[in-house]
Amino acid sequence: MSALSTDKLIDDLRRVVVDAEALLKATAHEAGESVREARHRATDSVEAARERLEKLERDVGARAREAADDAGRYVRENPWQSIGIAAAVGVVIGLMLGRR
Repeated sequence: MSALSTDKLIDDLRRVVVDAEALLKATAHEAGESVREARHRATDSVEAARERLEKLERDVGARAREAADDAGRYVRENPWQSIGIAAAVGVVIGLMLGRR
């Protein structure tokens, strides 16, 4: 999963949790056994979603740190190759922008 789609998924899940919490607060004054049961299930689901979201954010952060560490290590171990790669990327970007 790309970083952009992961970030979008996290944002979407966060928005769903916030919306569900707002709905639960809005129906807090409603009475009736079926409403209480639905609110209880929704509360459990929101809490579970919040926990999964927090775990996902921790996992994504850990993977990003690992990738940054790996990239830093590669650059330190292979400085000339890193310079060559950066120059090649710059040339490609320059060519793409020059064609516009």
